[in-house]
Amino acid sequence: MPHHSTPMPPVPTPRKRRFRAQPIAAVGLSALLLSACAAPGGSAGNAADAAPTASSKPSPQEAGAQTPRLVYTHDAGIAVLDATSLEQVGSAEMSGFNRLNPAGDGRHVFVSTGDAFRLFDAGAWTEPHGDHSHHYVTEPKLTDLAFGADKAGHVVLHAGKTVLFNDGSGKVESFATSALSAAVEDGKLPAADTYVTPEAHHGVAVELEDGKLLATLGNEESRSGIAVLSAGKGQDRKEIVRNEDCPGVHGEAVAAGEAVVVGCENGMLIYKDGAITKVASPDAYGRLGNQAGSEKSPVILGDYKVDKAAKPERPTRISLVNTETAAMQLVDIGTSYSFRSLGRGPSGEALVLGTDGGLRVIDPLSGTVTSTIPVVAAWEESATWQDPRPTLFVQGSTAFVTEPASSTIHAVDLKTGKVAKSAKVDHVPNELTGVTG
Repeated sequence: MPHHSTPMPPVPTPRKRRFRAQPIAAVGLSALLLSACAAPGGSAGNAADAAPTASSKPSPQEAGAQTPRLVYTHDAGIAVLDATSLEQVGSAEMSGFNRLNPAGDGRHVFVSTGDAFRLFDAGAWTEPHGDHSHHYVTEPKLTDLAFGADKAGHVVLHAGKTVLFNDGSGKVESFATSALSAAVEDGKLPAADTYVTPEAHHGVAVELEDGKLLATLGNEESRSGIAVLSAGKGQDRKEIVRNEDCPGVHGEAVAAGEAVVVGCENGMLIYKDGAITKVASPDAYGRLGNQAGSEKSPVILGDYKVDKAAKPERPTRISLVNTETAAMQLVDIGTSYSFRSLGRGPSGEALVLGTDGGLRVIDPLSGTVTSTIPVVAAWEESATWQDPRPTLFVQGSTAFVTEPASSTIHAVDLKTGKVAKSAKVDHVPNELTGVTG
């Protein structure tokens, strides 16, 4: 998933929220075939942050196939679309500026509201049944379940774990992604392990396949690097290795071979095989604050900014960092882009949505732009990072792109290199994510 381009200011506490159910659209999967995407001892604070919801639990309907859905925010709440037809299938009213993060189970989305990681049910899921599976749909809804937070921040999915980072307290909560849906069916959140960083900061954490925890280092004034902690529970984890040569550390991504990276204002840190490697930018200030990784590629796609005073800087170069060779390649794509412009295709290809309206497909090893797909009209990035702007979200072999200027969402078939479908939506779309169903 793309990360924020700047350290985020506190988000206003949301006001009263109301749920409004919408009729379920007819289910059909003929045009686009979508597959799964991607991109802590003690108990967690799992107290539910209650909010009004529908008075009765809607009955699920069995679907003939997997039913991917899209979830987007707008100035009055959240809307849900069928990812194939792009028809709206539900909505929820929520005031304030809200952020979206997939929860990892193919059904739920976390909504970072500032004071909580609220759980939103996108209303589509799959249940294994012997040698086959059953697929279901129901009305999307904002649940009354939430992990309380003081400045809810990043959500990271990796190695079967979902990890929440609380910017206001440094609390890191990690739980088995596979436990989420069953726990929610019982009206509760899954049991989570909690680790608290030494100082609170705008950060991120990743739990690795072997149970180790990678977490950023910093405080309210500055951020300096990462530390990797041993497998274990909560504060029983012991620091194994650290690197503080990463001013302004921001964002994370994972490449092939479980190479985990974070961006710095002077390059990138790579953690792989027990060691941390620094890849320096060619400029004294060369910021890689947002990254997109793929488990099918050793190369990380990142932005690249050189003007610290710019508000905003509109760069035309992107960075490609090879985690096997620790080499950085800068590629000028001939147009500027935003922090919501970066993505990865099903084979690991790098994708960048430019302000000229074209979606560039880039070979991550060579840096060659192999094609440019016209998608939206030319646009200019707002200086206010919370404002709507064309946003890229990739699910399987389909790249979804919002066009706020026309309240439209486009579905790009990455196999054919063409826009397969476009649809007007009821609101100006802001953030965009989805579930596989």
